[in-house]
Amino acid sequence: MDINNIPLIKHTDSGNFFLLAGPCAIEGEEMAFKIAERLVRITDDLKIPFVFKGSFKKANRSRIDSFTGIGDEKALKIIQKVGEAFKVPTVTDIHENSDAAMAAQYVDVLQIPAFLVRQTDLVVAAAKTGKTVNLKKGQFMSPESMKHAVQKVLDCQNENVMITDRGTMFGYQDMIVDFRGIPTMQQYATTVLDITHSLQQPNQSSGVTGGRPDLIETVAKAGIAVGVDGIFIETHFDPAHAKSDGANMLHLDYFEDLMKKLVAIRQTIRQF
Repeated sequence: MDINNIPLIKHTDSGNFFLLAGPCAIEGEEMAFKIAERLVRITDDLKIPFVFKGSFKKANRSRIDSFTGIGDEKALKIIQKVGEAFKVPTVTDIHENSDAAMAAQYVDVLQIPAFLVRQTDLVVAAAKTGKTVNLKKGQFMSPESMKHAVQKVLDCQNENVMITDRGTMFGYQDMIVDFRGIPTMQQYATTVLDITHSLQQPNQSSGVTGGRPDLIETVAKAGIAVGVDGIFIETHFDPAHAKSDGANMLHLDYFEDLMKKLVAIRQTIRQF
């Protein structure tokens, strides 16, 4: 896909990777704006095409008492407000067929969660909105199998589709990134590497997913070096107290330094 088809996206002539970033879940308007303001400044300074990410609802939780959201419409309106205030595109994930038309009223990109990417009706519902569709590769799926998910979107006469790799299950409680899959999936669609979810440690006995945020820079550098088109990173100014996925998010204070390093790597590999 041509990322210029995403409304409001900037800096597409910079030669940089593009970035989907923001908090895991929308916890409130103040936190969303605080994170977005910093990300917009950093990406404008470094000329990185940027899409603000925030989940309006977290349907996939290990425990029934886990945080799921502040209310669907309330959260979607906050995401929309962020996009309008900072003039940036936005993305959120959907979980049910009915979510597609609802979320499409507020955001520019609809994301299909990894556990749901084989759900044909959900993928088709997202594709038929005409919005760009971001397909998360299932942790249980091969890179080659993602061509079928992409084809479902294309068969709906929607060419605006991308794939995001978020790691592959490695045993019961760990994830691994197979970088061989990136060029494979790039044959089917624009390909993104989800850095922070690739470092999750799921299925913990506590029912709360763990993670390895200390390896965010390592995996991000490797992804850019391999030539991935875009990267996906969840970030928060206080990950220890984030209401969802705090264990694997990047602290907002470290974001700018990491982006500078990744831009430098991108500039280097473009010479080859």
